[in-house]
Amino acid sequence: MENITGQDLIYAASAIGAGLSVGLAAIGPGIGEGFAAGKGVEAVARQPEAQSKIISTMLLGQAVSETTGIYGLVIALILIFVKPF
Repeated sequence: MENITGQDLIYAASAIGAGLSVGLAAIGPGIGEGFAAGKGVEAVARQPEAQSKIISTMLLGQAVSETTGIYGLVIALILIFVKPF
């Protein structure tokens, strides 16, 4: 049986941290963007003549909320590809 070194433990922790980073960072934007899309559809159903303004505002809000998921992805990439030693 092979011994686990400190460096192996750090690599394993980095992989687990990367997975958690992406997974947890995707929850918020997923919920927020779904909620915004639902409200956008309701708004268009109430006022079809304002569809272009509603959709552009909704898409801008979704793009801003997606930055949280992108930050999680960046942290995951750093954890995987940047050597801790």
